[in-house]
Amino acid sequence: MRMIIPGLRERRAVDGQLTTFFRSHRESPFRRAVTAMSRFYDLPTPRVEWYEWLDWGKSIGRTYETGEIHLVHPECWKRGRKYNSERQWVQAVYHEMGHYVLWADAERKADGFAYRFVRGIAANGRDGNGGSLLREAQGRAQRRQAMARRRRPLRRRRRSRSR
Repeated sequence: MRMIIPGLRERRAVDGQLTTFFRSHRESPFRRAVTAMSRFYDLPTPRVEWYEWLDWGKSIGRTYETGEIHLVHPECWKRGRKYNSERQWVQAVYHEMGHYVLWADAERKADGFAYRFVRGIAANGRDGNGGSLLREAQGRAQRRQAMARRRRPLRRRRRSRSR
């Protein structure tokens, strides 16, 4: 399945607005980000409701068939979680928007949408972990070919153990 995503400039703008919202907790950057994504896909802007926790603290969001999205607010996301980073919260918002845009229950599709939306956003060409985005973007087949091209050292023959 081919996914259509906005251009890099629009994706960076949306990412910046979500990051600003996570840090400042003002609603306007979040609404602009969600509106921009909805406008690109020619969909009505989803109604978003904020919660302190969902699903006993296990999940950050839920998307419903009615076009409603329930999200954990960043203030509550930061409290009492082992993994409470800004990037994880933004990725989860992309994931829920993937459910909204694709109207799919499949987690794989929503994860793919979130991954493709963030890919290439880093201004310096590196991912958040210090790795190269180019290396991550290489397909499995390309990596396999590169491994095959490397010269392997000659193996020494083992002596027989019968002596």
